[in-house]
Amino acid sequence: MTDFMAMEDKITFTRRGLLDGARLILPLALGAFTYGVVFGVLARQAGLSIAEALLMSGLVFAGASQFVALGLWVAPLPVVALIFTTFIVNLRHVLMGAALRPWFGRLSALRAYGSVFFMTDENWAMTMRQLAAGYRDLSFLLGAGLMLFVAWVGATLLGEVAGAVVPDPTAIGLDFVFTAVFLALLVGLWKGKSDLLPWLVAAVVALAAAHWLPGKWYILLGGLAGALIGAWRYAR
Repeated sequence: MTDFMAMEDKITFTRRGLLDGARLILPLALGAFTYGVVFGVLARQAGLSIAEALLMSGLVFAGASQFVALGLWVAPLPVVALIFTTFIVNLRHVLMGAALRPWFGRLSALRAYGSVFFMTDENWAMTMRQLAAGYRDLSFLLGAGLMLFVAWVGATLLGEVAGAVVPDPTAIGLDFVFTAVFLALLVGLWKGKSDLLPWLVAAVVALAAAHWLPGKWYILLGGLAGALIGAWRYAR
């Protein structure tokens, strides 16, 4: 109880945290900008106007589910399948939000929910790393998220405009940037051999689910399996 109260006393939400988040996320924001351009190009190919693509990036602000949505974007639009599939893809945010709860549960609703609207895989991973290191200015997540938001929406616009010039982004390898960013996140989160078991279990479950189950269930099941193993090891 004493440790928890000490953690609570250190929690702040300041302008400095915003600036720290924006500054430290910048390298990853450049990566997000690159595959945001890819999204813009593909959105143009799928028939979305500039306004429609910008609305999707601004309101949804979730790269993985937006790419999935484009893969289903045909006429007539399969609304039920689109909603269900993107819902499954984004269920991992439940686990991510739960991981932030011990700290963000101490903020006001406006600050907590306003911050997690801008939560992505990138700034969540970086925030968790900062929290593990003892950093307690929770506006870090928001600052990093705002930087990513500007990069993502700006890249969507650029991709829509550049789509006429670069019709196939995979031809110049831009499609690999999405994978490269997540590999960089994994390296940043690695704490040593203790992480090996939950990561290995998550990978095996995700691969098995991708092989035997339809859709994007492997994202949720892999993350859930890894989280359960991690929680079990922590409890021990």
